Amino acid sequence: MRFIPTRFHGILDYIVGIIMIIAPWVLDFSDNTAATWTLVIAGIAVLLQTVFTDFEVGLVRRIPMQSHLMVDFGLGVLLAISPWLLNFDERVYLPHLILGVFSILASLTTHRVPSHSYKAEHTSPDHIRNM
Repeated sequence: MRFIPTRFHGILDYIVGIIMIIAPWVLDFSDNTAATWTLVIAGIAVLLQTVFTDFEVGLVRRIPMQSHLMVDFGLGVLLAISPWLLNFDERVYLPHLILGVFSILASLTTHRVPSHSYKAEHTSPDHIRNM
């Protein structure tokens, strides 16, 4: 059941990407290199992907929304298992697990296609001519 609009998903991506990047310092586990860099790299990936996705809040608009959602799913799985995969689960695991599961759920519940008004606006002959 997909009920999250793509615009809302994109806004969440910007917020969650920033949260991922700052979480190691806010939650006091920045002394663990693997745990820190896993979230920082994931956060940067989320932000870059959002900037490059073809939807309401994308800036460059080259990645189709369906591809964005597939990457979100894969990133969520990797993030959720990363504490055990990279052996930092005894120090910290909840932020990675929670953000990973969140990413998986968001990928499964977000519309695959941006709103009709967005698509109509960005596929009109005038828009294509101005590209």
